[in-house]
Amino acid sequence: PAAVPSQVVPGADPSARQLCFAWGPAEVLVCETLFGRRGGSLSPGEPGLGRALVPGALTGCGVAGSGEGAPSSSRVFVVRKDQDIYIQTLRKLFNESHGIFIGLQRSEEELAGKSRKAQLVQVSKNYRSVMRACMEDMHQAAISARDPALHSQYSTQVSILSAMELIWNLCEILFVEAATAGPLLLRLLDWVRLHVCDVDNMVREVLSSENPPKHELFWNVVDVFVLQGRLDEARHLLSREASADPTSVNMYRVLDDLMKKMPVPTLGNTQTLTEMELKWQHWHEECQRYLQNGTFASNSHMESICKILLGDEDAILEKKELMTTWYHFLVTRLLYSHPTVKPMELRMDLFLGGESSPEPLDTILMAAFEFEMHQVIKECSIALSNWWFVAHLTDLLDHCKLLQSHNLYFGSNMREFLLLEYASGLFSHHSLWQLGVDYFDHCPQYGRVYLELHIERIPLNTEQKALKVLRICEQRQMHEQVRSICKIMAMKALRNNRLGSALSWSIRAKDAAFATLISDRFLKDYCERGCFSDLDLIDNLGPSMLLSDRLTFLGKYREFHRLYGEKRFSEAAKLLLMLMTAHIAPCSFWMTLLTDALPLLEQKEVVFSAEQTYELMRCLEDLTAGKSEKQKFQDDEVETTKVEMLRLALARNLARVIVKEGTLEGS
Repeated sequence: PAAVPSQVVPGADPSARQLCFAWGPAEVLVCETLFGRRGGSLSPGEPGLGRALVPGALTGCGVAGSGEGAPSSSRVFVVRKDQDIYIQTLRKLFNESHGIFIGLQRSEEELAGKSRKAQLVQVSKNYRSVMRACMEDMHQAAISARDPALHSQYSTQVSILSAMELIWNLCEILFVEAATAGPLLLRLLDWVRLHVCDVDNMVREVLSSENPPKHELFWNVVDVFVLQGRLDEARHLLSREASADPTSVNMYRVLDDLMKKMPVPTLGNTQTLTEMELKWQHWHEECQRYLQNGTFASNSHMESICKILLGDEDAILEKKELMTTWYHFLVTRLLYSHPTVKPMELRMDLFLGGESSPEPLDTILMAAFEFEMHQVIKECSIALSNWWFVAHLTDLLDHCKLLQSHNLYFGSNMREFLLLEYASGLFSHHSLWQLGVDYFDHCPQYGRVYLELHIERIPLNTEQKALKVLRICEQRQMHEQVRSICKIMAMKALRNNRLGSALSWSIRAKDAAFATLISDRFLKDYCERGCFSDLDLIDNLGPSMLLSDRLTFLGKYREFHRLYGEKRFSEAAKLLLMLMTAHIAPCSFWMTLLTDALPLLEQKEVVFSAEQTYELMRCLEDLTAGKSEKQKFQDDEVETTKVEMLRLALARNLARVIVKEGTLEGS
């Protein structure tokens, strides 16, 4: 961290302690300066730390600290903006939603009209099913957790996922499916039934009792069914009450008949909205007539139900304990007062009861009911602890052609900006970074640049991981990153004295200088040990040996040893001489090559011709003539002995060749 330039937090008081910070790829390093410090240290959990660093106060920032507070020391903190990606139980959410995202990008764009809408609605439902599955897993983890802190963490995540699914489902109804008048109310009723679960235990308790009509909560359950539009279930319960109370059979029959005849929009119904409204108006007048006639005056419970059927706001509000949420009240009121409500008629200012400071969830839902999509995304970005939700929701809305006109002032559109943020967070994780690659791929404007910057920061801990990163870069023609990765891995292998691996990486990087360096190490090892390591690699260099002259020599020199081992002495002699005369071999290695020629010179059969022998003599003289008398004096006796032996062997071979060639000419 000391090597990273840090900045003082803007607005800090120079006379008091200050915070310095340095930005990393997915986190912030924070330390406290010594200016004006009088002992103590900044607590890792000190309120406002995240807000002091990150404008907008990202919720759920992870903070880790180390070190002891003292007048002469400073503590360093790591603040992560995407702490959620490190929660193991959320891995399913990230992995499975990635597949849905990729499928959406690859879907056939030519689908139009109802087919395209149906496809997008199905994608939205797939996202929600992943959220619910993850919520179930988290709930089970919370139940089985023995550690109270862990139980609290899981329970919090369940609440967050539940809120996310609630918001997404509403956006699906209003924006993706864009339900019209009639079907809109049916969708909202399903939405309320799915997400308002606070009374489910009460319903189960009453229904599982021996005599439900006598249960103290019986009428509460009937009211719940009516408030949620589950009139068939309410009628079933009332029929059981009617059979237990013969004196009120007529009253129950009238109420049952009213609930049975209530006009409700149905999916695929051919009737027009006008017909539906007329039927509903007649039914409403009938309910009003029975209420005014005092039909239910003797039973307050049924009278209250009749008032609810008439959409009486006061009667509905009396049951607010059973509804628990304002949006349940909203849907119930619409069901019994305006069942053919149109999307743009959903106004929130009438239903909030003058609440001055709504919770973040309420703010988001209100924005959705007001059809303020950008406000929904903005509020979710502030309230939620990661970018997963807003990135995927915005991408889906963009495919619905609902965000096309909204470009951000710095050039990228909202969809791409949020996807870039989400993918950047994934890259800080040791394995989820692979998902981030695909998200960057589908950001046409800045995705490539972000990928190049982030992929260079991936720690290449193992060769397997390096190969995975390399394959990603090669598939995308990221040549500079390919070379960089190969050089890094080659250097690591060289430090560990794994010459074969180092050479393989340097060849892959097409780095001639580094390949030359490693080839020299191979040759040095050969001189010291008398044998080559990694023979399989050197034997199969193929065209790669042309990368550098030294690598070419290494490959050819190994070929010489192979020919010699196969007793193909004539071919080996030609190759050895060619390495020297063509100046492929470095001058420092000539003595080794001449020494290798000794066994060939001493063979029973003559291997080197007279011309070849003269070439070898010239090479030996060139090698020794370049040294001064002082250098010759400093050469050890072994080198001197080698030279004398070579001269003797060359002279004897030349004599044998002359005799042999003369004999052949005479014959």
